This record gives sequence, C-alpha cells and structure tokens, in this order.
Amino acid sequence: MPKNSCKTLLLAASLALSLLATAAPASPPVDLSPEQASRPRSQPVPAALKLLGPNAKFAKDGVLLVATTVGVLPFGDYATDNKTPVGNAPDIAQLIADSLGRKLELVAVGWENWPLGLQSGKYDLVVSNVTVTEERKEKFDFSTYRNDQLGVYVKSDSKIRSIKDPKDLAGLRVIVSSATNQEQILLRWNQQNIAAGLKPVAFQSYEDPVVLRLALQSGRADAHFAPNGWAAFEARDGKTRLVGTFPGGWPLTAEIAAASRKGSGLAEAVTAAINAQIQNGNYAKALSRWSLESEAIAQSRTNPPGLPKK
Repeated sequence: MPKNSCKTLLLAASLALSLLATAAPASPPVDLSPEQASRPRSQPVPAALKLLGPNAKFAKDGVLLVATTVGVLPFGDYATDNKTPVGNAPDIAQLIADSLGRKLELVAVGWENWPLGLQSGKYDLVVSNVTVTEERKEKFDFSTYRNDQLGVYVKSDSKIRSIKDPKDLAGLRVIVSSATNQEQILLRWNQQNIAAGLKPVAFQSYEDPVVLRLALQSGRADAHFAPNGWAAFEARDGKTRLVGTFPGGWPLTAEIAAASRKGSGLAEAVTAAINAQIQNGNYAKALSRWSLESEAIAQSRTNPPGLPKK
C-alpha cells in the first residue's frame, strides 16, 4: 500500500479514537447481572387477581411465561451470563408476574416468532416493545405500559436547541435508520417542507451504531432521529442530548403494551397489575433504571385505539 494511503488511514483511525474518547463522562453503570438484585419487585395485587377471567389458562402452573426479544437495550438484552434477558421489558414482566402471584419465566424469542407463539398458547404474555395497532388487536389483547415516542438527538454542544416542528429539520443532515417507521415519517416531513419552499433534509443512514455516533460527533451529521428509548439510553454518556420528541405514530399517538392471546382472560388483570405498580412507584423505578422516564404513562389501558391498518 502507498505510504500516503497508510498515513491517511492512520489519521482517520486517530480521529475516530479521539472523537470516541472525548472528555464527556462515561455512561453510568447499569445492572446487567443475571440476578437483577436492583430490579423493583412487588407483592401480589388482590385487585388484579380478582380480574383474572374464569377461563384464564397459563402455560405452566404457578408461572407467568413471558416471551421477549433481546439485542437492544434499554428494552432487552442478555445479562453477563449471555442467557438471562434483562432490560425494561423484563422489569415490567417481573412486576406483572409479582402482581399475579406467579413466578416469572422469561423466554427470549425472535421478533418474527412471538405472534404465532402467543396465539398457540406457548407463552402467556409478550412484553417486548410491541406497539398497539388495530390489526394486532384482531388477534391479541393489550395492556399498555409505555408511550411510543421518537426523539431527535444532537451532539451535546450543538447550536440546535429545539426541534418542535417538521420545518425545524429543513436543511439539516439527519441520520435515520432505513426501512423504519421514523424514516417514513421523516420522508413525509421532507415532502411537506419542500412543498412549502424549504430546504430538503439530507438523509443519512448507518447500520453500525459506532459509525453512526462518530458521524454525529464529528459534525458530518446534524441530528439523529430514532426511537426515543434507545437514543435516550445512548445519551447517558453526555455526548448527545434530546432536542425534540414526536409520537411514534405521528401524527397519531401510539402506545407500547404487553400482549396476551385474544380472549385468554388475562388482559384486564395485567392492566390492573400495571396500574397498581404505577400507583406504588415501582413502575417509575422500572423506567428510570433504563432512562425511559420520558415515556411514562399515567394509566394503563386495555385495548386502547391502536395505529390504523395500512
């Protein structure tokens, strides 16, 4: 390889390392132990137990079998033993199981596999960042536990202070993952801005999260539009900050919920369990452990209006 090429590669590597090792504080530690001693727990909730349908059936005696997906914190990932699911979804599942007086058993499943497994009775619940939609409500019952939000994040020292309206993104270089809900929303905003005579958004997409953060820190991108929960968790190191939030179903609001099989007799009890945990403070603890406070709901609902069919 030519000497000049080697020097260029070395300089690029040095720049990347310096940007990733800035003076910003390190991310605060999170509990990734399989034991989860810091996970909030609850006593059984009589009001929830009374709401179990007379025909309610569980996959195992004395157990609440909950399917969840892993791979992305703060929602869910494997603990340090590489086999125990941890994260906000497992925390919510634990509080539901405690409320119903049952032992929690978590099963890690692929996202594409949970609907069939739940329909067949293989699992009692799915707690895995599932958004309520009208199409899903035809097969499942839902008990909401979080708002579905998208967030716009910028470098911590960015001059951008607030993004409140689609026009605020006009002319910016925005990172957004391809083939996602947020990309579709940004495309609609961009068309709206262009029609209004504003500058178009410059779209950027990176599959590697390290490269994504490097693009933002180096100034190659102005903003990152992403699921707020994930981006908020990443922002714990102080290198990025939130400048705007939008509902995940923009312009409609959307909610994340625990899913049960349609007519299984569990949904009302699960909703009551979540509301009990909201009232006693455990719910807030389960969100704050994973930097999800901004997505808290005031009350869980059974089968609220979902996002419309496409």
